Amino acid sequence: MTTTFSASGEEAIKHSIDLNSCPSAQRPKCSDILGFFEIERTAKEIRDGGYKRVALQFPDELLHESVPIYRLLKQRINEGQEMYVLADTSYGSCCVDEVAAQHVDADAMVHYGHACLSQTSRLPVIYVFGRKPIDVDSCVKQVVDVIVSNDESVSSVLIRHDVAYSYRAGEIIKELRDRTAATATRIVYHGVPMQMEPSPAQPKSDSSLTPGKHEDNDTLRTESGTDLVEDDGVIIYIGDESLTLTNILMTHSSNKVYSYNPTTNAVRLESGRTNKLLMRRFAAVQKARDADVFGILVGTLGVVSYLSVITYLRNLLSRAKKKSYTISVGKLNPAKLANFMEIECFVLAACPENSLIESKDFFRPIITPHELKVALLPEGTWLGRYILNFDHLITENESNQTTSMKEAGKDGTEDEDADPDRPSFSLITGKYRQARRFGVEEDTADVSDSGDASAVVIRNQETSVAKLSDSAAALFLQSRTYRGLDARVGEDTPSVLEYGRSGIARGYTNELPPTDA
Repeated sequence: MTTTFSASGEEAIKHSIDLNSCPSAQRPKCSDILGFFEIERTAKEIRDGGYKRVALQFPDELLHESVPIYRLLKQRINEGQEMYVLADTSYGSCCVDEVAAQHVDADAMVHYGHACLSQTSRLPVIYVFGRKPIDVDSCVKQVVDVIVSNDESVSSVLIRHDVAYSYRAGEIIKELRDRTAATATRIVYHGVPMQMEPSPAQPKSDSSLTPGKHEDNDTLRTESGTDLVEDDGVIIYIGDESLTLTNILMTHSSNKVYSYNPTTNAVRLESGRTNKLLMRRFAAVQKARDADVFGILVGTLGVVSYLSVITYLRNLLSRAKKKSYTISVGKLNPAKLANFMEIECFVLAACPENSLIESKDFFRPIITPHELKVALLPEGTWLGRYILNFDHLITENESNQTTSMKEAGKDGTEDEDADPDRPSFSLITGKYRQARRFGVEEDTADVSDSGDASAVVIRNQETSVAKLSDSAAALFLQSRTYRGLDARVGEDTPSVLEYGRSGIARGYTNELPPTDA
């Protein structure tokens, strides 16, 4: 029975919910589950590896396939080998969730769906990307037309694709090279690993996917692990519009980028929107230049160099006399980050697939480690290229530090510290601002000499005091009119304990039954 103030709950049970699943993750009805998810290959890898506990990681849009896949694999692996299904990943589903796998003491993982292919540090990983349908002949014809249609001669063409088309990539590359053999155009392609071994002590100058098994690997990369493409080279991405395509546009802004959509069999020039993407990110950088308190968001625990990046960000902010807090909140949403009101800008340390966050729905801007580096420069201008790779960022920072120390002089004194009170002009507000400096040693003086009433605060009930000059959170708390409920310890007399009500809210046992009028 439903009344004005309560409901029976029947509507919640009968209410139907429309689920909008990701189309790219759906298995076509005509395809067999054994072939689409490569059951035979996965079972063989598990048997040959001799793994005792294997974690199966599924994204949210593939959870409905987890039980059939588990049963098919269970029939094909050896006795004594156990499997566990992981759902609700701690961070992005493209990253290998090694932390969740350690909860079941797994010694290997099988990752299903789209993957960022970031180097892992603890467990071996078997990748199962799925097999999206693609018309090879149409794809090759469209790509060849793009190469021929360019007026200037194209020296090289880099082929990138969604990982779900890896099973046909070798055939596509072979056809392209056969059809362009008579031209001076060189087809560059890097194979996608189907399996990856952990690399706890990976050299900092090598971030390539060398520990994995590749298909048709024509390795042509720089020392930082990025794709080597000439300025007049063309990049062609095979796949739907995704974060991977956005990252390509950002990191290769000087090259022409085309995309071929296998669903619509259409080719489109994507480079036209690169400037708009960079302008959007540059606006976030300008907001970061006005910030003095930063929050370092831990966005991954599976990338091998994430700890080095967090340490690098802390040191970078400390040298700039900025305050930083390290926060691990799992998957990001505006409600979580709104709890940290004292933080003026967030820096996300995540894999390249999840680094670019549109922060228009968030209370504060969210930038990448590379954007933070740009924001802390005196000029605040772009460095000529956009970096999303952790290892490349750290390697470049070490080389820049060596160069800057030589240019600064024998004592290493920098011009930035010459006038710490120098104001800076804000492009956001159009005014000059005075930056707050944290971590600066002040002259020791008696507390009573301080003219600021919020400079000290009672730390505990023994009347010991704590200085707040270097605590951004405490200073923000002191500036608020409401600071929570007062403890009033020792001021109120405790009340006598007595029995409370019992029963349910619609009729407690001590309430009189309704009388008939």
